[in-house]
Amino acid sequence: MKTTSTIFLQNLVFYAYHGVAPQETAVGNTFIINLSLKGDFGQAMQSDCVDDTVSYADVFLAVKEEMSIPSKLLEHVCGRIVQRLFRDFPLIEEINLKLAKTNPPMGADIDAAGVEVHCIR
Repeated sequence: MKTTSTIFLQNLVFYAYHGVAPQETAVGNTFIINLSLKGDFGQAMQSDCVDDTVSYADVFLAVKEEMSIPSKLLEHVCGRIVQRLFRDFPLIEEINLKLAKTNPPMGADIDAAGVEVHCIR
């Protein structure tokens, strides 16, 4: 049976050092990631075996590693995360990734600003 399913990780919180301003790379900030991974996980529905799906625990570890590498641009961070997930998890067909920086240093009263990408293998 061919199915399209979505595995999601919602509101992952990381403290990281991404940004253009020197203060951002020295002090850091809190970032929030929302991630949806689409693919055919029909085999896992039948087998009840984690090897037939994408382990969200393993996805979290991959995202955590990529978030620990400082970048100037959030677009660059998103690109690295997407490339890593497509490389490490062949069952993933599409990725929706939203990366938000809380309280960005832009002189505005704002909760967060960020980037959202949709990528298809």
